Amino acid sequence: MIHIFRRILNRLRAGNPRDRREGSSDGTGDSGADSDAIRTDGGESVSATSTPTVSVSTRIRRLFQDERVAGLLFWVPPFLLMGWFVYGAIGWNVVISLTDWSGLGQPLYDSFDLGMYRDLLSDPSFKVAARNQVVLMISFTVAALGLGLLLAIMIDQNIRFENTFRTVYLLPMALSFVVTAIFWSWLYNADIGLINQALETVGLGAVALDWLGNPRTKLAAIIVALTWQFSGYCMIVYLAALRAIPNEHYEAAKVDGASTFRMYWRVIVPQLRSATTSATVVLMVFALKAFDFIFVMFGDTPGPSADILSVMMFREAFSRSNWAYGSAVATVLFLLALAIVVPYLYTQHKRGDL
Repeated sequence: MIHIFRRILNRLRAGNPRDRREGSSDGTGDSGADSDAIRTDGGESVSATSTPTVSVSTRIRRLFQDERVAGLLFWVPPFLLMGWFVYGAIGWNVVISLTDWSGLGQPLYDSFDLGMYRDLLSDPSFKVAARNQVVLMISFTVAALGLGLLLAIMIDQNIRFENTFRTVYLLPMALSFVVTAIFWSWLYNADIGLINQALETVGLGAVALDWLGNPRTKLAAIIVALTWQFSGYCMIVYLAALRAIPNEHYEAAKVDGASTFRMYWRVIVPQLRSATTSATVVLMVFALKAFDFIFVMFGDTPGPSADILSVMMFREAFSRSNWAYGSAVATVLFLLALAIVVPYLYTQHKRGDL
C-alpha cells in the first residue's frame, strides 16, 4: 500500500505535461497576451490582462505537494487501526465495567452505574491483589535497578571480555515470561530443584524450602526471578549513562581525595537520574504485565500470597464469567499504568525530549 501511495505522489508531483506546455512561451502565439488591446471604436484602451485560471489537476498537484497532506497517507491508516483495535477496545472495556454483563447474551447499555467498582473496594481479594501488585512493583524495581547499577559499574572498569559479560547479563532479557517461568519453576522445585540441591551440597539442607508452595516465599521467589531477567536491561541503561559522563568528573573527585565509594555516591550516581527514571518506568510497566509469568507458575489461582491484579482480572472474566467485574479490575490496572507513564511523558515533554 505504501508503494502505491508513493507512485501516486510521484505522478502528481511530476505534473501534467500539457500544463507545462501551456505555461511555456516560444515567442509565438501568446506573446502578446500581456499587451493592451486597442479598441477600434475610438474609446480608451482596456487592459486585456486578467487573472490566470489554474486547472484542477494543478490544484490537486499543489495540494499533494504539501508535506502535511502527503503525510496523511502514511499516518492515517495506522492511526485508524490503532484507534479501533486498541483505544476502542479500552473504551469498550470501560463501558462493560459499568454494566452487570456476565458474558452471556448482549450487554445492556441502557443503565450504567459504579456498582462493580463499589464491589471492588469491599472485596478482600482485590485488596490483597492490589497490595501484592504494589509490593511486586516496588521490590522488583529497586532490586533490578540496584543489581543493574552494580553490574554496570563493574563492567565500566575496562575489564577483559567486556562484550562477553554484557551479552551474558543481557541474555535473560531476550527470554519471554513463559520461558523464564518454566526455567525458574525447575530451579525452585522442592525435590529436584537446583537451588535445594545446592543448599544440601554445602550443608544447608535445613534452609531448603518449597519455594513455590510456601505462602511466605511465593512473592519473594517471583521477585528474584524477575530481577534476574531484567537486571541486564538496567545494566545496559546505566552503562550507557556512565559512558556519557566526562572523565574530568572522575579525575576531579580523585584529586579532591574522594574514595571510590564516595566518588560514585556523591558525584557519579546523582548524574544517573535520567537513566534511573527511564528504567524505573519500564520496570514498573513490566511488573504490571507479569500475568503470564505467574500464570505459568501457578495458574489463575496463585493464592493470596502471590495474586496480582492481572491474574485476578483473568480469573474473574474467563474462569468465573464475571466479565463486568473483570473489566472493572482491568480498568483499575489501566489507570495504574497511566499513573506511571503519564507523569514521565509530561516531564519529558517539559524538558523538550519529546
